[in-house]
Amino acid sequence: MDLRWLDDVLVLLEERNLTRAAERRNVTQPAFSRRIRAFEDWLGSPIISRESNRITASPALTSNEEEIRALAVRLKELRIKVASYEPSRSTVTIAAQHAPVQSVFPDLALRAKTAFPGLNFRLRVGNLDDCVSRFLRSDAEMLLCYEAQTARQMEFGANVERALWSTDFLIPIVGGSLRYAVRSNATIPDDTPAIAYPPDSYFGEALRRANCPFASSELNSSTICMTAFSSGILELVSKGLGVGWVPFSMAHRELETGTLVSLAASLGKVPLNVALYADKGSEAGVAMLRLWEA
Repeated sequence: MDLRWLDDVLVLLEERNLTRAAERRNVTQPAFSRRIRAFEDWLGSPIISRESNRITASPALTSNEEEIRALAVRLKELRIKVASYEPSRSTVTIAAQHAPVQSVFPDLALRAKTAFPGLNFRLRVGNLDDCVSRFLRSDAEMLLCYEAQTARQMEFGANVERALWSTDFLIPIVGGSLRYAVRSNATIPDDTPAIAYPPDSYFGEALRRANCPFASSELNSSTICMTAFSSGILELVSKGLGVGWVPFSMAHRELETGTLVSLAASLGKVPLNVALYADKGSEAGVAMLRLWEA
């Protein structure tokens, strides 16, 4: 089908006259009539009745006029979008866990905006299972997540590419008045309250597998709060309510200033990979993966 036929039909609906419609389309009346007949042949149904240069549009045509107008506009926009496509002027949708959105995404975004000033992002934030589901449903072009190095790497099909941005660590921290309970050897009393992860959360499972103290109710006798959100744990720990485990990159500024104290020297730390996945069908997503991997 010649896409000009849609505009021909719309002008004909406005003029209800073949000669005037042809003048508006800058073609002769016979040529315009041939284009209308060609559209009818493609459609497989007549759209007008012809009577001495006066036409009557079929009810099927007039009842779908608005949809034809909308289709003509969408096709023009699509043609422009495809012809002028640039990865640097795209919106990339990323399904991302809560924790890396706060801890590492600002650095990712800064690097991307430096290389591609016209790039925009749309974040779809959730737990890991939700993020993976969105990515697999093609609701997002990229996936940003933490992966415990002790856990098995996620497996996707050949249409997905993986890259690593950096390595992070889950570390135990205390803040507020609890800082003064930390001994010189970086230990803290065993009965200190804990801000823990649910056992079925991703971080909760990774810490339980590593047998980390203060990580869950199973590993601590005094869990005063349980949440799957690292940002919530960081805030509660900062108020001195208990020991909590958070990604180092999320707490490094407070550790540098001394408002938080790390207990990693005595309680250990759990290494994490900051992993990125991109659908190979997304040119912009793959471009971002290449940039961040480098």
